[in-house]
Amino acid sequence: MAFVLSLLMALVLVSYGPGGSLGCYLSRRLMLDARENLRLLDRMNRLSPHSCLQDRKDFGLPQEMVEGDQLQKDQAFSVLYEMLQQTFNLFRTERSSAAWNTTLLEQLHTGLQQQLEDLDTCRGLVMGEKDSELGKMDPIMTVKRYFQGIHDYPQEKEYSDCAWEIVRVEMMRALTSSTTLQKRLTKMGGDLNSP
Repeated sequence: MAFVLSLLMALVLVSYGPGGSLGCYLSRRLMLDARENLRLLDRMNRLSPHSCLQDRKDFGLPQEMVEGDQLQKDQAFSVLYEMLQQTFNLFRTERSSAAWNTTLLEQLHTGLQQQLEDLDTCRGLVMGEKDSELGKMDPIMTVKRYFQGIHDYPQEKEYSDCAWEIVRVEMMRALTSSTTLQKRLTKMGGDLNSP
């Protein structure tokens, strides 16, 4: 029993960052998970993208917002979290489950869930009292509109194989952009407690 308490105490102490408060750092593991999720999406390819050229669509990825310097740290964090949450939700639908290799899809679910859990640790610290305000801010609404278009697309195309391939390719673009945003957040200072 004493060993378990000592172990728990050690874990609590390790969790504390500089200054005696719980630290929130973008971990290297978060970036590794992001790269693995991109590899999984690449492996989920079932069709040649060239065979679906007639189904291409510009979903309006807010690339300048995600990859540019427009966002402050709390906004960038919120956009990153929203992008990962929306990606997770998209691949959790019943229809998407029927479209992909279930093993790869489950691995993708697990990877996205891990990224969200890692970010969740920081979410309360970064958002704090701003949470309700940030939920209504323009960048978040832009991301939600972008993903709504992607979510609706397979249905518009009657859940064709090409529609799902177009969605897969678009999600690779989105996750690549989210990886760029993660790198930017790290350069802004991996400690998300600081302003």
